[in-house]
Amino acid sequence: MCPESQKSKKKISIYNTKTKVFNYCCLTVKLLGFILCIMNIINRYFRNQLIGVFIMLLLILTGLAWMMQIMSMMKFLINYGVSFSGFVYLTSLMIPFIVSIIIPFVTFIATIFIYNRMITENEVTVMAASGLSPWQLGKPAIKLALILTFLHLILSIWIVPASQTKFYSTQWNLRYGLAHLKLQEAAFTKMAPGLVVYVDNVSGQDLNQVMLSDMRDINNQMLIFAERGKLVSTVHGLSIITDNGSLQMFGKNGFTTGTFDTFDMDLNLVDSDTDVSFRVRRIPTYVLLKNLINQDDAHRHKRTLVELSTRFLSPFMNLILAIVCVLILLKSSLLRRRASFAPAMAVIAMAGIMATYMSVSNMVTSITGLAAVGGGVFLTLIILIGLLIKK
Repeated sequence: MCPESQKSKKKISIYNTKTKVFNYCCLTVKLLGFILCIMNIINRYFRNQLIGVFIMLLLILTGLAWMMQIMSMMKFLINYGVSFSGFVYLTSLMIPFIVSIIIPFVTFIATIFIYNRMITENEVTVMAASGLSPWQLGKPAIKLALILTFLHLILSIWIVPASQTKFYSTQWNLRYGLAHLKLQEAAFTKMAPGLVVYVDNVSGQDLNQVMLSDMRDINNQMLIFAERGKLVSTVHGLSIITDNGSLQMFGKNGFTTGTFDTFDMDLNLVDSDTDVSFRVRRIPTYVLLKNLINQDDAHRHKRTLVELSTRFLSPFMNLILAIVCVLILLKSSLLRRRASFAPAMAVIAMAGIMATYMSVSNMVTSITGLAAVGGGVFLTLIILIGLLIKK
């Protein structure tokens, strides 16, 4: 055979080899593209199911909690003469706080509902038989929980403190700042148990011909008559400054009477069991962080640490509960080990994790303790992810 013929055969052989390699590469790329397409379809299917159930549960549970809040504050509407629109606005300011509490539980319920249904209908079994690992099957729930964790952080760090500040200020204004609107002309008005006011004429905050009866303290009962009065709002509540009147006091020390040119009567309408000086939920996060080191009061220091733990660590419960749910359901289903008991096991695990977290976070008394709780939360996350990835 001539050398030219051998060279042509070698060229043809090399060309065929290159063609086969190219075809194999194209086939591999198409196969990878097909797998990625299938994965995207599966992820989108899981994601749509999870988001739909999550939104429905969030709306239902938030609505129920809001209704309970409205019922618990109904006496506020009746006793203080607040308008219905003002009352609805006031209670709606509690919605961000309600959502921040229930969102980890809603995430868990939505995850366990969707995955348990798919396991029952053998959808997960088919997907696993096609080569998908538990990590790949659980990724849609983890992605959703990751997004919810980020949104929950924003809600806890910024939105909830702002809404709580607005709630308490609006509540105070509706209860005390506008109390003069309740005073009816030529009628006795009961402003609190044992406190009755009579006004002949009301003009804004100016009052004419005032009679005030304060029988709240049995040892220091008081009766005031005055020609004029004026309602004044203070940090402690509402006061009436009366002019040109007489005062009668009686109690265990006997009976006292006298006249005055000006008398300032603090109505003291603020609830006695309310801590008006330190409501930690309404303090901005940066202020809590700023005052954490310089806080002298031990009780306030502890409350600040617990609140910071709630704001920064509670959102990660979305991730932890979602991974726990996916881990227990998928591992039990794929290993065929007590799959029917998996939902109950997941619920028990969720209850144990939440009870442990809330107990430990409420016992934090130092910055070191807060750091330890945070380390425990992130260590738990790493362990759960490792168990889910492990085949």
